[in-house]
Amino acid sequence: MRVAVCSDEPYDIHGVVLEELRRRGHEPVLFGSVRSGAEEPWVLVAREAAEAVASGDCAEGIFFCWTGTGISMAANKVPGIRAALCCDAETARGARVWNHANVLALSNRLMSSELVLEVLEQWLDAPVEDPQGAAGVEELGRLEEAYFG
Repeated sequence: MRVAVCSDEPYDIHGVVLEELRRRGHEPVLFGSVRSGAEEPWVLVAREAAEAVASGDCAEGIFFCWTGTGISMAANKVPGIRAALCCDAETARGARVWNHANVLALSNRLMSSELVLEVLEQWLDAPVEDPQGAAGVEELGRLEEAYFG
């Protein structure tokens, strides 16, 4: 599976994520500082990576910024993106099961190697479109349609 991975600033934790994705047989597609090694504007980084997910070029995304909030807010402006800011493994699992999240937003500041691996395990192993979340996701789609057309 192709996974968009982006950040606005380079951090060592990105290497841990890339290694784990590759170990699991996924193909990371790099955006922003993960690709360039330099700081880049978080809104533009999120937009480019989110558009890759929304278009289907990438199946999902893992997006980073200092807190994770900005990158998730920007990503969620792209129609079809359901970015979830997750600071722990159970939240990541729940975001997949109940919200059918297609972008995992993480904090560069908060993630340790151990924690990011726990979060990734739950994110990658949880059922992506579990029936438990279907009704809510359908309603979310109607809300998005009402505002974005």
